[in-house]
Amino acid sequence: MTTVNDLLNLLILEKVTENEFNGVSETVGSPVVFGGQVLAQALNAASRTITNGRILHSMHAYFLEAGDLNQPITYNVSKVRDGGSFSVRRVTAHQKNTTIFILSASFHKKEDGYNHQIEMKSGLKQPEELLSWTNILNQYGDFLPKSLKAFFEIERPIDFKPTKISNPLERKDLPPFSDVWFKLKGDVKGLDLATKQQILTYISDYNILVSALNPHASKAHWGNTQTASLDHSMWYFRDFDLDDWLLFSMESPNASNGRGFARGHIFTREGKLIASVAQEGLMRSKDIK
Repeated sequence: MTTVNDLLNLLILEKVTENEFNGVSETVGSPVVFGGQVLAQALNAASRTITNGRILHSMHAYFLEAGDLNQPITYNVSKVRDGGSFSVRRVTAHQKNTTIFILSASFHKKEDGYNHQIEMKSGLKQPEELLSWTNILNQYGDFLPKSLKAFFEIERPIDFKPTKISNPLERKDLPPFSDVWFKLKGDVKGLDLATKQQILTYISDYNILVSALNPHASKAHWGNTQTASLDHSMWYFRDFDLDDWLLFSMESPNASNGRGFARGHIFTREGKLIASVAQEGLMRSKDIK
């Protein structure tokens, strides 16, 4: 995948029945299905059963089994409730006879109400001042660990620009924070809010566990640590545009028992908070038996 159109072709599912949809997979460099893909495809299925104009405001999901890249994924939607203000959907994803994923999503009618938000970090470099993953590969590819270089070589419909670049060969613990600008490649004008939310959800599974690994970087890295998304939650606050850079600001309050917990907030360049994310992931050292 190289542009937003490729991503849309991946996320927009084939309708089988009123409540059943089929999807295919694309690798992001992992041997199993990318969690962000399953999250976004499940939301696509859920949103297509909403006929009353309600807007997605939250979702909560569990990854149960690793997805097979070579097998289609079937999404079944249950209409849990259509109340006076909220509609709830439950989505179950299957490959063959195995349930690999479950998601609950809530949709809310448009209402006026109180309004406040936290502030975006100040003093961060703007994306024009930073190197993208592609720039890093081009400039430092010969010095990168083999696994990291292979990951950066995958074609993606998104540009990522971390505000700080750590030397992967310099083994030292880092603060439990990570800030990454991101932007889609291609024409993104005219997308409806539901589609933009699905794209944002896809992207939200990138980078977030970095903040949980950072405090252990003197001994832990992607090569010697088994990582996998276990659960993922997201809250959607405001409409937004995808034609400029967005900031994903992440932190990890805790790691314990072979798991790392991270949370983050997504802002527009102007500082408007559009969504918040929380995830716990497997973070198991391959050296510990």
